[in-house]
Order: sequence, then C-alpha cells, then structure tokens
Amino acid sequence: MDIRKAFDTVRHITLLEKMANLDAPDHVFNWLVNFFSERRQCTTYHDTTSVLQAISASIVQGSAASYVVNASDPKAVTTGNVLCKYADDTYAIIPSDNVHTRTAELDNVKAWADVNNLRLNLAKCAEIILYDSRRKRQPVGLQPLPLPNVPRVQSLKILGATISSKLSVVEHVCNIRSSAQTCHALQLQRAHGTATASLHVVYRAIITAKLTYAASAWWGFTTEADRQRLEAIILVFRRPSGTS
Repeated sequence: MDIRKAFDTVRHITLLEKMANLDAPDHVFNWLVNFFSERRQCTTYHDTTSVLQAISASIVQGSAASYVVNASDPKAVTTGNVLCKYADDTYAIIPSDNVHTRTAELDNVKAWADVNNLRLNLAKCAEIILYDSRRKRQPVGLQPLPLPNVPRVQSLKILGATISSKLSVVEHVCNIRSSAQTCHALQLQRAHGTATASLHVVYRAIITAKLTYAASAWWGFTTEADRQRLEAIILVFRRPSGTS
C-alpha cells in the first residue's frame, strides 16, 4: 500500500503527540518540538522570492525516522494478519485462511491515513497472491476476486527486491544482471590504465552492493540457474587479469 506524498503531508502536531509517547529524555523531545515549530517556506524564481509562509505539515525526505514514528500506531485488525511497515511502504500479509479480511485491512489503513492527514494512493497499491511452486500439492480452489481499484500483479518489488507470485526471484536476478554493463565499463577503464585499487573500490560500491543488497531475504529462493547468472557477473570482472 502506498501513501501519496507521505513525507509532504505529515501533520506536525500529530507527529509530536506520537513522539511524546516515546521513551526519550525531555530535552530530546523539547528539541524536536523546537525543530518542527514555526517552520516556514518560500519559493524563489529567477530574482524573485515569495513571502515566507508558515507550514504545519511535511517532514524532510531524509527524516524517515520521523515518518516511522508517525506510522507506528496502525495494526492489523484481524488476528493472524500482519502489517509490515518501512517508512512510507506498508504491506499487509494475509494468510489464505483470512482472505475474506482483505477489504477490512485495506479500509483500516485508509481510515488511519485519513485521520493522520495522509492519503492512500490506490493507483500505486497492488495485490499479489503468493504460493510455493516447489510444493507437490498446490492450494485447491478458486482465487479470490480482485479488490476494487487495486490491481493484482504477478510480481512485486518489495523494498528493492522483486518477488514473483511463485516465490521466484528470477526477475530480481535479471535486474541485477544489468551490473554486467558496469563490469564492462570497469574493464575498459582498466585497459586504459586506471589503478586496480580504484577499480575495486568502484566494484565494491556498485556491483557488490547490488549483488548483496537484501540477499539474506531473497537468496533462499534462488535456483541453481539464478546462482550461475550471478556468478557470471563476477567472472566478467575477473577475466582480464584473473583477480577478483
């Protein structure tokens, strides 16, 4: 579930009320109150600057922790369901036994957003039905009807990792393989005399970071073919000099 322009619409007074419930020293809370109080903004266009106007909502994009506090209170309405939240991304995980509660969970998040000066963006929400294709016995029965105004998808990017409805990460591995283009660029730089140590810094910062990003979450779903594709990316950079 996606909250439209979440960081731009967080109401300061609501956020501070939630921060007051944190187990934080008084001087820290007072600092936060001072930080969010009497904030103003203006717009400059060419040589003209508008008059400063007071604002009572919005937090800076880098202040994800503030939004985490703001989104800490919504909980799943049905036992067995789980709401997973990371900044402005919210995921409702619903087991098949509770499939009839999907609308209730969606309405719950929408009601919470309305109260908190936020807006659920149905256009960017999505539903995916997950099942383990490696099981010999698959779930029997018809799939539930799609939710109104919420598209059902076969794959979903979850915090940067693409997972398919069959719990496959083939699409994610294919996305990572784009790193091979970076390997080719590094090879050209090495051929033109760029220091190997410098190239290794770039390799670790870009390619290794892509290969290992959230790997503990998706590596268990890889197949032997997936692992060979990832190994091929590493071999591309090894070939010219035999080093890793």
